[in-house]
Amino acid sequence: MNLKFFGAAVFALAALVANPTWAEEPGAVDRSATGGAQTLEDIMARQERLKVDESFRSENLGNPANAAPISGELGTNGGRSDADVWRGLRYNELDPQTQVKSPAANVLIQDGGMPWYKLREGPVITYGGGAILGMIALLAVFYFIRGRIRIDGGPAGTTIERFKAIERFGHWLLAGSFIALGLTGLITLMGRSFLIPVMGPEAFATLAAGSKWLHNNVAWAFMLGLVMTFCMWVMHNIPNKLDWQWIKAGGGIFTKGHPSAKKFNAGQKIIFWTVMVLGVSVSLSGLSLLFPFQMPMFADTFGLINSVLGTSLPTELAPHEEMQYANIWHSIVAFVMMVAIIAHIYIGSVGMEGAFDAMGNGQVDVEWARQHHDLWVAEVEAKQGKGGSS
Repeated sequence: MNLKFFGAAVFALAALVANPTWAEEPGAVDRSATGGAQTLEDIMARQERLKVDESFRSENLGNPANAAPISGELGTNGGRSDADVWRGLRYNELDPQTQVKSPAANVLIQDGGMPWYKLREGPVITYGGGAILGMIALLAVFYFIRGRIRIDGGPAGTTIERFKAIERFGHWLLAGSFIALGLTGLITLMGRSFLIPVMGPEAFATLAAGSKWLHNNVAWAFMLGLVMTFCMWVMHNIPNKLDWQWIKAGGGIFTKGHPSAKKFNAGQKIIFWTVMVLGVSVSLSGLSLLFPFQMPMFADTFGLINSVLGTSLPTELAPHEEMQYANIWHSIVAFVMMVAIIAHIYIGSVGMEGAFDAMGNGQVDVEWARQHHDLWVAEVEAKQGKGGSS
């Protein structure tokens, strides 16, 4: 009996391949055999991504007004079947009366989930991860070509205070929390693809839950560090005409001489404003994800963009859509920040002699300071009335 059934199935499949009526125009499909419901041809056409006329479903919602009052096992729908109700929900032709009252209670079917998932698992991971690996590879090549940027003539042996304790605290609060957020964010975003095959699903489940908790709570430290560093350093990071001269000279990276600069040079100012602007953006999108019903971002943002640029971005978004937009934007901005911070970490550690001391103990070699921030050294020495402190 099973062999007969298998043979009939193979015969039917061969007949479909030889005569693919499902590939015809949607209007040519005969649905009389199914009473107007979808047929095998409809299903196969949808799998081939052919256009299917959905009116046979969207207009077949039943008519409760004409249904005779029926009680008992059929329930309160009368002559209206569950299939009619779900088709009405699917095509937004039915006002659902739910018992749960929340901002998302009336959204029972939301089609944006799959495009969001494919974008998140595809281009976001591919290009974001590729950008991080590309920056690491570029810095490795640069290190082997240029080597470490040394202090010309060697260190002087005397030091000058570069950053106070409160400044270093704000910097490390921001830097440490960002590193924690970056690692936990990567685990949350990429872990299913890269870590489950290595450590197994049970161990990864524990790691993912811990990463999510840590990510959500360390975010507050990041935002505090962002505010602290902005308040302490914004006045030193206002662009001026010296910055253009520094950029034209390439910051002295490829030459012996170093262009003049005050407390922060143009490269540091670029990093500062990158962290501030993107940090605020990633914080807002993170807050929107933490409080999706209280802090929607994108409907109002799209409305502002439409009024300025004349675009037609959607301005009525369900909470689900708000979270999908916020999640994608949060990931993209975080990847851009990680790429910039990796370059910053390189210059502040192995890339430049004497640079780490600025945030290590706050004291830098006077000769290093004169070569990289000569105008700032002159200001400090003018205030102190002497040439530095040991």
